[in-house]
Amino acid sequence: MNKIMLIGRLTKDPELRYTQSGSAVASFTLAVNRRFANQNGEREADFINCVAWQKTGEFVANYFKKGQLMALEGRLQVRSYDGNDGQRRWVTEVVAEQIEFVGPKEGGSSAPSTGRQDYRPSNNMDAGFGLGEEIIFDDNDLPF
Repeated sequence: MNKIMLIGRLTKDPELRYTQSGSAVASFTLAVNRRFANQNGEREADFINCVAWQKTGEFVANYFKKGQLMALEGRLQVRSYDGNDGQRRWVTEVVAEQIEFVGPKEGGSSAPSTGRQDYRPSNNMDAGFGLGEEIIFDDNDLPF
């Protein structure tokens, strides 16, 4: 199984291009915070290269901007190509299959209202990531 799930911030505006056959492809990088701080007490991040094809790519390019929080589901892809100098180059990237807004809607944005509400857990373990709303239920409500 090859499945990746990320929540992170865009490091710059997505770049939308079209292939020779007319397929849309958006390239972007997500800064994903690591769960724990380093020895100096600073939170580090991984910068993960991502691509989104077709309608998903156009959606990303039209509605997401630098600094926005994004939830992404996709797959890891490793590919290679020969550079202009004849050397083999390897690229590792995440191919986005589903993208969602995370956090509150910014200002008067024209983005669709499919985003999730911002939720900050009380233990601050995952502070800064919108994870949806807290659901409170009674065990008697469960069907099993």
